[in-house]
Amino acid sequence: MKQELFEKLRAKEDRMIEIRRYLHQHPELSFKEAKTAKYIADFYQNKGLDVTVETDINGEHGVIVEIDSGKPGKTLAIRADFDALPIHEETELPFASENPGVMHACGHDGHTAYMLVLAETLAEMKDQLAGKIRVLHQPAEETPPGGALGMIKAGCLEGVDNVVGIHVMSNFPFGKIFYKEGEVQTGRSFFKLTIKGTGGHGSSPHEANDAIVAGSYFVTMAQTIISRRINPFDMGVVTIGSFDGKGSFNVIKDQVVLDGDVRAMTERARNTIGEEIHKLVKGLEVAYSVKCDLEYTTDYPVLYNDPAFTRQAANILQNTKIDRVTDVVETAAIPPSEDFAYYAEKVPSSFIYVGAEVEDKAVYPHHHPKFDINEKSLLICAEAMGAIVVDYLTEA
Repeated sequence: MKQELFEKLRAKEDRMIEIRRYLHQHPELSFKEAKTAKYIADFYQNKGLDVTVETDINGEHGVIVEIDSGKPGKTLAIRADFDALPIHEETELPFASENPGVMHACGHDGHTAYMLVLAETLAEMKDQLAGKIRVLHQPAEETPPGGALGMIKAGCLEGVDNVVGIHVMSNFPFGKIFYKEGEVQTGRSFFKLTIKGTGGHGSSPHEANDAIVAGSYFVTMAQTIISRRINPFDMGVVTIGSFDGKGSFNVIKDQVVLDGDVRAMTERARNTIGEEIHKLVKGLEVAYSVKCDLEYTTDYPVLYNDPAFTRQAANILQNTKIDRVTDVVETAAIPPSEDFAYYAEKVPSSFIYVGAEVEDKAVYPHHHPKFDINEKSLLICAEAMGAIVVDYLTEA
């Protein structure tokens, strides 16, 4: 069945690329996704496919498609996200974003394109399978607390045994598929710290209370959490991404606002960082006689790939001949966070990566205004996910 599936997918490769380019040209952010969700839902209509479609997922717009073989068996969920980012595109592609300030800078257009064609093809071949496939077209991966939560609350994991996701990677070599058992992407928290002092004239600091000095101390001390409070075998990062203290050269600021980002590869480390930041803020109030307001939010968990299920998926890919795939290898952990982690908290799951490095031009990282992917990777994604589905749901 796999070879038959692959032949059908190869015949539809141009269609995958066409869909990807359309979505790339018409990107939407997580809070505007009605049009993209409608495009996805409409794709599945009037095809004579045995699917159910749901939109308006918990206030967001997502689509759940169920392909039922009509035979008893397991239920495997396969997920693709579809939101864009608030970035002005600078790729100069002929199909560049027509929505100013919004672009697909992470590959979600490609995820949606390959998944639509794969799901359609699997539905055409469902009689050769046993069990069910649940296709999750998920919004808001880029926007905390993450669209996966809404999908789960809407019941997308009810009766599901395992979940698989694939992400294209612009900085991973084309032709390779990557996997990792256990912790693979960081958990994330973020915070906003407002420090309120007393303003005054730059010539008379003794008559004021400088919020910038207090904020600068916090920036420096926050880094000691990583060097002195985290287990050396754990990974953690504290980034102060914004320090809003702009004023005049001779005016002592009465208030500054800092925005920070926290990443960790274990929940233990992430909890420790949160506890220590709260302690530092309390100490700051005492040491500098300032008033602090701390908003601290913990969202995406550490993404944990179930070892047994990930090993099963990797074995399938290593033992399947997929055109253009030169190797299936284990990767190191990846620093960014991913809300697929919410699915992995609920059921044994695996998140896999497909190299999508472009050819013959500069390679840019994800979330860059010149980000692009090798469109030949879409067929690899479809065949890799298809291989996992077929082996997982093929009758014994």
